[in-house]
Amino acid sequence: MQNYHLRRSDKAITKKEDILAIVNRQEYLTMALCMNNNPYLVSVNYGYDPNQNCFYFHCASEGKKLDFLRANPLVYGQILEGLAYKEAQCLYAYRSVHFEGVVSFIVDACEKKHALSLLIEKLENPALIEKTKKKFISDSAVQKVTIGKISVSAFTGKEERL
Repeated sequence: MQNYHLRRSDKAITKKEDILAIVNRQEYLTMALCMNNNPYLVSVNYGYDPNQNCFYFHCASEGKKLDFLRANPLVYGQILEGLAYKEAQCLYAYRSVHFEGVVSFIVDACEKKHALSLLIEKLENPALIEKTKKKFISDSAVQKVTIGKISVSAFTGKEERL
C-alpha cells in the first residue's frame, strides 16, 4: 500500500501512548473489508492486547463478515472518539485512530480465553466481570465461539481540537 502523509501535520497524533489512550477509551472499531472488488464496512466491539499489538473481536461462525475476511484478510480500520461540535464554526472536534492489519481466526483455546477476557474486562460493569467470565469462558463456550484477531501493522492518529 502506498504510504500517504497527513496533509495537515498539525492535526496528527504522533505519540503511541496518545493513540492507545483513544483505543482504550472507545468500545467500537469499524473495519473496511473488500472481496471481489466489492467493499464492506462492519463495526465490532473489541479488546486490544498491547503486548501482541492486536485487536480481538467475536462473531458468528458464518456470515458476510467472515466470507469477506476469509477471501481477503487485509483490513483498514478506524476508531473514532467524537468530542463536541464547535458552535458557529461548522466544525466538530474529534480524535481518530486508523490502522492497517491482517485478520486471522483463533483456534487455540487458551488464546480464545485470553481474547474473551479482554473483551469482558473492556465492556462489562466492573462489579460483574468475574461472574461474566465464569459464564462465558467455559471450555464448552470457548469451543463454540469464533474469535477474530487483527494483527496491526500500522497506526495513525488525527484530531480536530476544541
